[in-house]
Amino acid sequence: MADDALYEKGIAIREEMLGPEHGRAKVESQPDFTREFEELVTRYCFGSVWGREELSRGVRSMITVAMLVALGRAPEIRVHVKGAINNGVTKDELREVLIHSAVYCGIPAAVDGFRNASAVLAELGLE
Repeated sequence: MADDALYEKGIAIREEMLGPEHGRAKVESQPDFTREFEELVTRYCFGSVWGREELSRGVRSMITVAMLVALGRAPEIRVHVKGAINNGVTKDELREVLIHSAVYCGIPAAVDGFRNASAVLAELGLE
């Protein structure tokens, strides 16, 4: 697949998962300093990895949320909880991912995960 096709696939996935504000609009509004990084994320993270068909996007979302809890990346947890909902992950499945994360990542990490997930669910009218 040509780079341009991979980039466009990444844009489409970003917009489907996270909304148009996190797709082409986000990449194209970046200053010169960060634009190449956002293009790389779009091509390889979204186009190449999220675009693979061996795992559903919902499964990828749950894995991603768990890893972000482990890393303590609150802003990214919020983005990916929204993406998980858009990818068909249920509130109950998210709860189970966070409970599971408590055992493997630690209670404080899971507390932060629940706090951030709850905020996003409330914003989406799902809490």
